[in-house]
Amino acid sequence: MQDNQTVKFEFIALMALLMSIVALAIDAILPAMSAIGISINSLDTNNNQLLITMIFLGLGFGQLLFGPLSDSFGRKPMVYIGFSIFAVASIVCVLSPSLEWMVFGRILQGIGLAAPRTIAIAIIRDMYKGDYMAKIMSFITTFFILVPVIAPVMGKYILNHYDWKGIFYVQLLMAFLVSLWFWKRQPETLKPEHKIKFSKYVFIDGLKELIKYKETIGFTIISGFISGAFIVYLSASQVIFENQYGLIDEFPYIFAGLAAGVGLSTFLNGSFVMRLGMWNLSFIAIFVFSVNALLYVFLFWNTANPSLVIILAFMAIQFFTIGFIFGNIRAIAMEPIGHIAGIGAAITGFVATMMAVPIANYIGSFVDKTALPLFIGFTIFGFLSLGLFIVIKRNRKHVAS
Repeated sequence: MQDNQTVKFEFIALMALLMSIVALAIDAILPAMSAIGISINSLDTNNNQLLITMIFLGLGFGQLLFGPLSDSFGRKPMVYIGFSIFAVASIVCVLSPSLEWMVFGRILQGIGLAAPRTIAIAIIRDMYKGDYMAKIMSFITTFFILVPVIAPVMGKYILNHYDWKGIFYVQLLMAFLVSLWFWKRQPETLKPEHKIKFSKYVFIDGLKELIKYKETIGFTIISGFISGAFIVYLSASQVIFENQYGLIDEFPYIFAGLAAGVGLSTFLNGSFVMRLGMWNLSFIAIFVFSVNALLYVFLFWNTANPSLVIILAFMAIQFFTIGFIFGNIRAIAMEPIGHIAGIGAAITGFVATMMAVPIANYIGSFVDKTALPLFIGFTIFGFLSLGLFIVIKRNRKHVAS
């Protein structure tokens, strides 16, 4: 376990790439949603949002599978298995004749990508802890966030010069290159003495251990609330900017600009978290996240969309705060459970995702004529998170005293 040693750039880049294949699989197809819908004979934009939300369903179940397996058999073998499943799933998507088959392929993609995503977090927790872990997570997420910046632009370029299937082929190539780098350069971080003998009780025993830590449970719920609201944006952004604002060609660049804001705040978080601490910083960010969304709802209740400049300003503030939220609340949730990092990351990730997917599907179904339902979702789940955060913080002080 390292506390204050220098972190190699290669480690940060590799962990970021392991996690970023998920973002590539999600964001690169956004400009191609209409083309995919036409190809598979699915013209309902609300139904097509399933191509985004359902990959998160696969991620949730995949985390539950690969987390405990990585505690028993090591981190690296599970990453290879995950990438193999992703490869098969990508071929299913390319050959899909209908929405149902495409959704199945996306769920399977999520299951496969859960391995590198979850195990990257477990590897980081194997090696670091506390605010220093939060700092490292911030640097990793900064690199990771570059993918949402370039993925839609890349997807649009491939769509214009080839077709939507080329996006999946590029994803496959990237996954292969990352897995090759991981195989060559990343050592196994799970020490033999920390391996847990695999049995049908691994999950049950891990769950029994995890529920002892109220902070972990509380921040996992907060993660589910914020993630659910954010996934609404991911799935409905194409509807908002292409259909409601008519910005078909401009959409990838708008998406990239907002993602860059998340990247900037995530980068700044790496410095601020060492000064303010991950508790204070994440609380401030959730507060701003909630109040900004509430202000939008108050100003534009039961009206048409505001001008593009205004909605982009509100969204920029919203997503700037997210860079200070995700890495910190994830680090807080994982902090007490380092001794079960694999199963801990799996269960917390599963719970957060299983909360987020129905939230996203429900709110996303209302994002049709205006973006107001998106901000209503931000408001409701922002303030729920804020309230739960306050309760956890008070209980923590009470126990400490």
